[in-house]
Amino acid sequence: MGQRTNGFEEGGPALFVQGLQYQVDGRVLLDSVDLQVEEGESVAVVGPSGSGKSTLLGCMLGLVRPDSGRIEVAGKDVARMRRRELERHRSRHLGVIFQFGELLPELTPVENVALAALLSGSKAGDAYSRAEALLCDLGIPRTDMPTGRLSGGERQRTAVARALINRPAVLLADEPTGALDAVTRDSVMDLLFDVPERWRCAMVVVTHDDVVARRADRCLELTGARLVDRDPGVRS
Repeated sequence: MGQRTNGFEEGGPALFVQGLQYQVDGRVLLDSVDLQVEEGESVAVVGPSGSGKSTLLGCMLGLVRPDSGRIEVAGKDVARMRRRELERHRSRHLGVIFQFGELLPELTPVENVALAALLSGSKAGDAYSRAEALLCDLGIPRTDMPTGRLSGGERQRTAVARALINRPAVLLADEPTGALDAVTRDSVMDLLFDVPERWRCAMVVVTHDDVVARRADRCLELTGARLVDRDPGVRS
């Protein structure tokens, strides 16, 4: 499961953002934002609440249309895609982890992970076998218990598996440890920051947690609507 074979053109960065501009109600949230993340690399994005971090993620996902600029995921500009093309590309090349997992609580971990594969067009047998193998590979015990009854750490590890099931080129994580205690956070971080190199994907983590930011290969701060390099040892 550790090799990504999703077929985009080799040689370019997995994620390429150039000249990104976005404003709402006269307020500039993103001003000429540039970002490039290679496969196997992790980048943390920090900044105060309201600085535009979630907007930046929304643009990368194609949920927010920028006023101008390019956002290339696996070699294709998601900012210029029509809805159906975007949905197909996002399903195949983007994995997302949210702060609270956003799993279906009535489904088991295997069912939650397999569902992401089914929605991307996989056959049921393949989706379930891949989900079971991935959960095992990530050290998540097999259980028939509904996901809503699992611990926070178990749910978030399941969310990582769901994000990886389609072997994405880019993994986006929005405050992935924000709802966890310190011990569980460290366990989830160990799993999360092992992903880029092992699965050969690019990872962008939005976080308020300096402990999390220090684990990334690079740390950037969104300040004054621009992304700037920041020493991850400096507290926000």
